[in-house]
Amino acid sequence: MEGLSPEVWIAVRLTVELASITTLLLLVLATPLAWWLARSDAWWKEVVAAVVALPLVLPPTVLGFYFLVALGPGGPGGWLAGLWGGRTLAFTFEGLVAGSVVYSMPFVVQPIRNAFEAMGERPMEVAATLRASPWRAFWTVALPLARPGLLTGAVLGFAHTVGEFGVVLMIGGNIPGETKVLSVAIYDFVETQQWHETNVIAGGMVVFGFLAVFAMMLAEKRMRPAGA
Repeated sequence: MEGLSPEVWIAVRLTVELASITTLLLLVLATPLAWWLARSDAWWKEVVAAVVALPLVLPPTVLGFYFLVALGPGGPGGWLAGLWGGRTLAFTFEGLVAGSVVYSMPFVVQPIRNAFEAMGERPMEVAATLRASPWRAFWTVALPLARPGLLTGAVLGFAHTVGEFGVVLMIGGNIPGETKVLSVAIYDFVETQQWHETNVIAGGMVVFGFLAVFAMMLAEKRMRPAGA
């Protein structure tokens, strides 16, 4: 990547940090939610599932607008920012993380839910007959069996966060070193006709996307039970 400005490398660092933090938070939040969606008999669980899936169909600018309001001085984000002397979480890295978690949530929840549902009831019933507590059975039986779904969710969550544009632009704007991630940097470079930087970043993201999907497919194939 010869000749790239420090601004590009700062955008790369911010993007990796954003995607990594978002993915870790998503795995922590999405795994119990997916477990509940897969196991619960509540009639309203599909209502919850539909709310979680809304980012799949909503325009990113719509979601970004509501996050901008919620993170602003008059919303919950303003109250949280006030705890450490700030006025707003909008146009901050923390705000980007909050928006990214919601925007990428369905890409993590659904694969994990599918993995839990494919597992069926039998493994947990066997664990119960061996006097394993539900908590222990979840950690020692359910999670290992759901590894392909967890891996798929992690890869999709990370890759989707890397490629976000509309939501991060609405929430974070274009602040170098703070909210200017790679997708926003591409837009900025096109606006200023810096074609070398645009081509390098865009090409790099295409390669990254291909490698992420390819690695996910290989890992899923390797972890698939024999004969499945």
